[in-house]
Amino acid sequence: MHHNMDQSATQSLEARVANLRELVSYQEGSIVSRTLIDKKAGTVTLFAFAAGQGLSEHTAPYDALVQVLEGEVEITIAGQPFRLKSGEAIIMPANQPHALRALDNFKMLLTMIRS
Repeated sequence: MHHNMDQSATQSLEARVANLRELVSYQEGSIVSRTLIDKKAGTVTLFAFAAGQGLSEHTAPYDALVQVLEGEVEITIAGQPFRLKSGEAIIMPANQPHALRALDNFKMLLTMIRS
């Protein structure tokens, strides 16, 4: 997974309008991420998943909100699959096993709240 943690890029988003879908690009066979906010209270990260890419089942100690910006994804939470497309969202509850698989190229905004 590629990460762009460039703080100057993040600061350039402050107090200005941005098109989220344009802030992260697809790379064939990869998952690309760009952290927009990284604070003690939580993170906001953009992801671009190439078709067929995914994250294997894992758990996180915090609730996470997934907002699909483009494309379609299958998200499995505690064994139950959900298909989401552009404009839809789901909360992945803390401590529940979850996994993601891109059904086609897809972009999401992930908001994780730590407190």
